[in-house]
Amino acid sequence: MSDLGFSVDAGPVATLVIDRVDKRNALTRAMWEALPGLLADLAADPQVKVLLVVGAGPTFSAGADIGDLVSGADPADPMAEIRAHNLRAQAALREFPKPTIAVVRGHCIGGGLEIAVNCDFRFAAEDSTFGVTPARIGVVYPPAAIKVLLDLVGPATTKYLLFSGDLLTAAQALSKGLVDRVFPAADLDTEVTAVASTLVSRSQLTIRSAKETVNALLAGEDANPAALKRYQETITTGELHEGTSAFTEKRPPAFPWGN
Repeated sequence: MSDLGFSVDAGPVATLVIDRVDKRNALTRAMWEALPGLLADLAADPQVKVLLVVGAGPTFSAGADIGDLVSGADPADPMAEIRAHNLRAQAALREFPKPTIAVVRGHCIGGGLEIAVNCDFRFAAEDSTFGVTPARIGVVYPPAAIKVLLDLVGPATTKYLLFSGDLLTAAQALSKGLVDRVFPAADLDTEVTAVASTLVSRSQLTIRSAKETVNALLAGEDANPAALKRYQETITTGELHEGTSAFTEKRPPAFPWGN
């Protein structure tokens, strides 16, 4: 399936491709608007266990399409529509119930970085670059987007990225905690596939519960009721029994939940 600059390849390890190569995968207002629906479809697909987010061609994404930034109908707030769609898209990706990995090559700037930081993990090629550039064009960055950066890299790096608009190399991004792993470009796909395959083999119920708990704690919410419910599910579904039995019998587990 495809929609407005995205293409999707479903499967246990699904891939969502930002696909506007001629525009360096810049994200339009229509793309931000479409993203929550695409993610909802993938979340509802029981075959999907892990989602990779990639850019078509040599660039992850050069950011939001500048032509759409100030094209809104309200002259007093021409960014109102794109801001609303952008924040909904970021939230939909952040709350996607299955593991997500941003696979970054080339530039990952502005709106592209917003997509990457709302994934669970960011794996990058050595020659990739990262930045947030609102200070270069006079855009006030919304608090919800700043909080995601703040939770990920802390106040000093968040301020530096936003104040300066400078780009970080992959090595610098790794040292700041902005990315999780950096590989030679030729090895990136192989390394991502290995990690994704590991996640597919694990208990999807455990993973789902862990992601729900982390998200709740980051939001300042009480994570205990949902975690208790998930714990009870490990018993009623046979997930815990299968996992412990497989470990004892030295065989790969065949987890029942989500399969």
